[in-house]
Amino acid sequence: MREIELILPEGKVVVLNTDRGTFSPERVDAGTRALLLDAPEIADANNLVDLGCGYGPIAISMALRAQPGATVWAVDVNQRSRDLCRANAERNGVGEMVRVISPEQYPVEVKVDQLWSNPPIRIGKAALHELLRTWLDRLNESGTAAIVVQKHLGADSLARWLNEQGWNTTRRATRGQYRLLDIEAKK
Repeated sequence: MREIELILPEGKVVVLNTDRGTFSPERVDAGTRALLLDAPEIADANNLVDLGCGYGPIAISMALRAQPGATVWAVDVNQRSRDLCRANAERNGVGEMVRVISPEQYPVEVKVDQLWSNPPIRIGKAALHELLRTWLDRLNESGTAAIVVQKHLGADSLARWLNEQGWNTTRRATRGQYRLLDIEAKK
């Protein structure tokens, strides 16, 4: 196990435990950092989702920025990641706001106000498209998503595909080799 620090844009320091068998256990990866630096505002969102939460840097950041009473659904397929995310949320004082779950545990009746993700691009195009279809279809009518994708791993082609599928997608920012994409619910 390793302990790392993440300094959020507002100056808050988040201490995270990581471990082997999780995504980027040595440090918060550059894509996640880019997303957190340029993330959209969280206004009146009640149901927030961190898709692919890992050990929790995005979920914890969302919880720290969210309104009181909001729920951050931290979703991951990896049990070790979920265990670390849960412990890290408690450690950083947002355990009551962060619900750590596997994808199949998400309540189908709960619509998503805001989703943030550094999605698992390397699972392959077909699997990634299916993952995004599933979760973007859960956005409420005014819901939005913010994702980060490396340019050389297909950020621009993914943005085109999302637009073709009916999700209005725009580039919020470019940070180094990363594109930050804003996605609106289908109208």
